[in-house]
Amino acid sequence: MSEIRTLAVSGTPGVGKTELCAALERSGLAVLSLRDLAETHDCLGAEDPDDGASPIDIHALADAWEFDGDTTTALDGHLSHLMDVDGIVLLRCAPPTLQQRLTDRGYDEGKIRSNVEWEMTSGHWSELNEFEVEIPILEVDTTSQSAEDVAAIVMAWLDDGCKGAPLEEAIRGAIDWLA
Repeated sequence: MSEIRTLAVSGTPGVGKTELCAALERSGLAVLSLRDLAETHDCLGAEDPDDGASPIDIHALADAWEFDGDTTTALDGHLSHLMDVDGIVLLRCAPPTLQQRLTDRGYDEGKIRSNVEWEMTSGHWSELNEFEVEIPILEVDTTSQSAEDVAAIVMAWLDDGCKGAPLEEAIRGAIDWLA
């Protein structure tokens, strides 16, 4: 990892982004929370009393934030793939497992359903395609892997120069829960 990189650690809520970022931090990477950045740059909306979420104005944040670190940094957040980063780690999780994780978190049925549907239909890949993202993307299935196992995969990818297929090819090879 001789080159400084910013990595979006993205994926549907419940796939293991924050656990992975903690493991990456133990491996020597710096970690920034997208929520904390949004708060710092006044891009965080008021908390929704129904679900406790605070919306992030991701476009304003993308305009306001510029990476100024001197070490490889992971950006933890389900919208982080929309930031100006050098690579994306896209975490995926089998929908039944994701449903259980979100249930265990106490999410309401509507929020569980919408997040499981997003995962099932590869919503992140749709956004990456829509915005024609042309940076390296590493997709990892976290369904049955520990955060440490996934961190080892990410660190190996970083050490190997973050190789990735062109976007259209990556999409064709992406995890397909509907197949």
